Amino acid sequence: RAVLDRLEAGEPVLLEIDLQGARLVRQSMSDARLVFLAPPSWEELVRRLTGRGTEAPDVIERRLTAAKVELAAEAEFDTTLVNTSVED
Repeated sequence: RAVLDRLEAGEPVLLEIDLQGARLVRQSMSDARLVFLAPPSWEELVRRLTGRGTEAPDVIERRLTAAKVELAAEAEFDTTLVNTSVED
């Protein structure tokens, strides 16, 4: 309800949501502007996930599988921003 209250007050709202959430927002708020945050390349995404050394290989594999689905849905978004830098 907090999001709707802010929108009704004329305030902009920024949500960090997954693909399923973006699809729900699109269904309920057709005028929402959806931004897809993409890695520079698939290789860079793999490097970032494996380079951290904080997750088990099976977790990384699940995340990469999910990333393939998300990347395939990029066209559902209004614009794409490429994340060229990552904070440590």
